[in-house]
Amino acid sequence: MNDIRLFGAIAVRPAVLDLISQFETATGFTVAVKWELNPAVRKQIEAGEPFDLVIINPNLLQDLTALGKVRAGSQVAFGRIAMGVAAKAGSPPLDIGSVEAFEQALKSARSIAYASEGTSGGYFSGLLERLGIADEVKPKLVAIPGGQTAPAVGRGEAELGVVPVTSILAAAPEVMLIGRFPAQLQSYIDFAIGISVDPTDAEAARKLSEFLTSTAVDGILAAKGIERRVR
Repeated sequence: MNDIRLFGAIAVRPAVLDLISQFETATGFTVAVKWELNPAVRKQIEAGEPFDLVIINPNLLQDLTALGKVRAGSQVAFGRIAMGVAAKAGSPPLDIGSVEAFEQALKSARSIAYASEGTSGGYFSGLLERLGIADEVKPKLVAIPGGQTAPAVGRGEAELGVVPVTSILAAAPEVMLIGRFPAQLQSYIDFAIGISVDPTDAEAARKLSEFLTSTAVDGILAAKGIERRVR
């Protein structure tokens, strides 16, 4: 029996890894996983990286479908992840509950790590411009590559980190979640699943897709920071 090749975005890794072992135990299939930032997932599949199942932003999934890499009609919503603020474990609590408090926290921080190449980093850079605090905050930004933003905060490379909540929860116990972005500034990063046009085992890929989107795993995903859309 061949492995199911799952290629996914780094932001969903902490939640999905917990589910893979459950799936393998229940079905007898084995899953080989690979993780990259969203843009890199798309780029590598475009360049011919083999995969059976992909978890990525819905717009990038549409691109891959248009390019003939993902089977049309196989796309299903997976969930969404809120943006949050991280600090080293044991740091004093910080109020980021309102837009004003959030801005103040960013202005007061000595340094702020963010995912320079990821979806969240692009959103955060745009948000600073929108709030009119880019000139003040940008000199403090520490660009972190490859999904390592939260661990960098744990190592003391920056005082705060701005990154999807899943990554912050996964970096515990060295890192703590200060809180999610205030509702008015929140940007959820959506994820969807698609099946390759040329899977090794189409039935196995379909089963994994169904398992990852089943209500049975909602609780595990929620604990890891992935929210389902209201069904």
